[in-house]
Amino acid sequence: MKLITFKNKEGQARAGWLQDGGVIDMNLASHGKLPADMLGFIDKHEEYVALIQQTGLLNAKPTYTLEEVTLLAPLPNPRSFRDFISFEQHLKNASAKFGHQIAQEWYEMPIFYFTNHQQIFGPEESIPRPPKETRLDYELEMGCIIGKKGKDIKAEEAEDYIFGYTIFNDWTARAIQNKEMKCHLGPAKGKDFANALGPYIITRDEMDKYRTPDNRFDIRMTSKINGQLICDGNFKTIYYTFGQMIERASENGVNLYPGDIIGSGTVGFGSLIETNGEAYRFLEPGDVVEFEIEGIGILRNSVI
Repeated sequence: MKLITFKNKEGQARAGWLQDGGVIDMNLASHGKLPADMLGFIDKHEEYVALIQQTGLLNAKPTYTLEEVTLLAPLPNPRSFRDFISFEQHLKNASAKFGHQIAQEWYEMPIFYFTNHQQIFGPEESIPRPPKETRLDYELEMGCIIGKKGKDIKAEEAEDYIFGYTIFNDWTARAIQNKEMKCHLGPAKGKDFANALGPYIITRDEMDKYRTPDNRFDIRMTSKINGQLICDGNFKTIYYTFGQMIERASENGVNLYPGDIIGSGTVGFGSLIETNGEAYRFLEPGDVVEFEIEGIGILRNSVI
């Protein structure tokens, strides 16, 4: 399923899925048996998916055409948002530009920080450049949505806790980040102004055909600025799997909850800092950034 959150003709935010080139409003189509919001659906998704299958809703007539709705972030209100740094190539590139070396500890455990789960933008939304920021950047990532509560989850058992996947643009204010990271507390203010998700959540089963023997995905990841191809990478180059990230996030008795998001980290060369603005200058108002991940879709945003 390609699950979406959208604004209907009356301006209401609703949850649903794409079907036959149109949009199903899950609450309307089910006569109120399914929730009107995505977080509510994720909370009880096993029960709701069974209901969809039993009632034949996958054969229902679309409630709207795509032209009649506006797509929003598919999960506009995640319960929490952890972003990992799991691609070695990106870390090598970015560390060199900041004058750092990769810490040996990175090879011993997946590393993450908490980003702002309240600043969520959707497809086609405009991203305001922070005032006085001179090195606005993007980061090409995949987001993994947790579907079941659990703690101390082992990597080999983590698949049971995954609901689905989406595209994630980890917008970054590099000039701000460069200053704050000298204080050895990690990124914070340089990261908290915008997180873009979309255009859909692809349920876990739809990604199985791309899975590699080592539990990664063989899928192309690209970024474009104003139509120009900048990054052409592949998710299979990731060092840590989502299972390993979930194990790290949930260890020491920490509960993960339905609607939590795990960011993969940036694919190699999936940000402008990696060439220090040489592949393309840092972003300015008017620029259009387009991410595409095979099997998931296209996430496009403009900078204002």
